[in-house]
Amino acid sequence: MPVAPARSRIVLAASLTVLLVAGCSARDTGEEPGPHLGEQSRLDEILDRGTINVCTTGDYRPFTYLDPDADENAYLDPEDDGLTGIDVDMARDLAEELEVGIEWTQTSWDDLMEDFLASCDIAVGGISVSTARARTVYFSAPLMEDGKTPITRCENVDDYRTIEQINQPGVRSIVPSGGTNEIFAEEHYPDGELIRHDNNTIFDEIVAGNADVMTTDASEVLWVANEYEELCAVNPGEPFDYFEKAFMLPRGDDVLKHYVDQWLNMALNDGTYDRITEPWFGDDLER
Repeated sequence: MPVAPARSRIVLAASLTVLLVAGCSARDTGEEPGPHLGEQSRLDEILDRGTINVCTTGDYRPFTYLDPDADENAYLDPEDDGLTGIDVDMARDLAEELEVGIEWTQTSWDDLMEDFLASCDIAVGGISVSTARARTVYFSAPLMEDGKTPITRCENVDDYRTIEQINQPGVRSIVPSGGTNEIFAEEHYPDGELIRHDNNTIFDEIVAGNADVMTTDASEVLWVANEYEELCAVNPGEPFDYFEKAFMLPRGDDVLKHYVDQWLNMALNDGTYDRITEPWFGDDLER
């Protein structure tokens, strides 16, 4: 079996700079910034109710994963919620810092924004920062930098190094429905064949020969290549684009955003984030 290409470093954000899009003024958005001094922030509501409601898809390892064998009501049991993942553990750490419990809301990539606006204080799980999403929500300071890159069977790595190679008739690109992977594939592979599949077993389809390639986040590719000996990352050090991963927060609530950003700053610098990511990435993830 060919040796996998050298893995990239997924570089964590060196400084927690407030995202410009999250700092839009009332003139920019057409809405009053909030909350004003003396008005209640969502942070106060969380502390008053004693729980934080967290949206997550549960289908995107290494960030969020719901055990398919877990009880259908697992999300309702904070002692045995069936969830694992980097962002899941980060949400638990945030709740611990706030001294509140967690109420999980299971969502999908198709319904993420709708469910977040209706039910959640924060959304986690490998969420990519995008200007489209930033029209509706705030983002926390970024946790890591990332980019789209292919993964395929190791013997086929040289066949899918470029967008041009993947955007060919007969090349079967597999994607989960909803989210940025589907958007990227629709935009860049109009001449190829797109196969939509559930996110939990999507890489098994490539191993089985039912799809040729998947283009996804380099952070996910590093984890997958470590889990599947048949699959290799193609260009993890030279992704096709650039974006950051962060948590979604209510638009306009500067108080809650400030608290979450301060908590992230400490977690990224006191060893908390390193401890949480190490079982998933090992030494492949570096500052």
